[in-house]
Amino acid sequence: MTQPGLDEERARFRAAMGKYGIWRRGHDVTPEFAADVERLGFGSLWVGGSPAADLAATESFLAATDHLIVATGIVNIWSADPHEVAASWHRIEAAHPGRFILGIGAGHPENTAQAAKPYGALVAYLDALEADGVPAHRLAMAALGDRVLALAGERTLGAHPYFVPPEHSARARGVLGAGPLLVPEQRVGLEADPAAARELLRPGTLRYFELRNYRNNLLRVGMDPAEVDAASDAAVDHVAVWGDDAAVRAGIDAHLEAGADHVAVQIIDSAERGVTSQLPHLAALLGLV
Repeated sequence: MTQPGLDEERARFRAAMGKYGIWRRGHDVTPEFAADVERLGFGSLWVGGSPAADLAATESFLAATDHLIVATGIVNIWSADPHEVAASWHRIEAAHPGRFILGIGAGHPENTAQAAKPYGALVAYLDALEADGVPAHRLAMAALGDRVLALAGERTLGAHPYFVPPEHSARARGVLGAGPLLVPEQRVGLEADPAAARELLRPGTLRYFELRNYRNNLLRVGMDPAEVDAASDAAVDHVAVWGDDAAVRAGIDAHLEAGADHVAVQIIDSAERGVTSQLPHLAALLGLV
């Protein structure tokens, strides 16, 4: 059964976020970066990693902005006590009403043995948050497989899948149905030269190709296991977007065409150039400025 207010809040967040947001690891996000994301017209900032349960950094990003939606991508259920997280949510919601989405998830089985079978633990964590007064319409869930996608659709605003191609967005929309939000992360290299782009993108993709929940998910949506295991050019190209401005826009928009509501773009860039300097280029090619 849909919880009261859930559909209305889904519609509100769709309107508030628009089509494009930014995903970045929490240790690389500053209040100044959050302000730049908002100034350039992106609708959301998804803060990656496993933040501490006090969510202090997330609160500082909201304080530095006026209307940007800020979300955790994700709070790890194994390392963050749900009661402390709930208290942090209430503090943040009181200070910045309607702008914070608490994204939760189970992380990687390689890091936490229990994460190999996370469903029951996710349900228990949602129950604890609900008992402490955190409403479904302020929650989202990392989800790859169909069972957890369905749980996200039933008990939260929707799903935030990470490291997924557009084929997964199509599958996820089929599982979720029309109502829940679907916000995939998409890694992007703003590099037109094929060799340079793959050199930039391959190291990060290799890590996730080796994590079994991500690998299995890619195989479910039709990727060749030999290509994935070899981190081939074709495999890198399947999960990461690069090219000229038109190609990058098309690669991001492929998620929207497959059923996503909003795409959280992760810019992968060299230390020499840096992500912040690339934000204006991304905003321009997406038509935000």
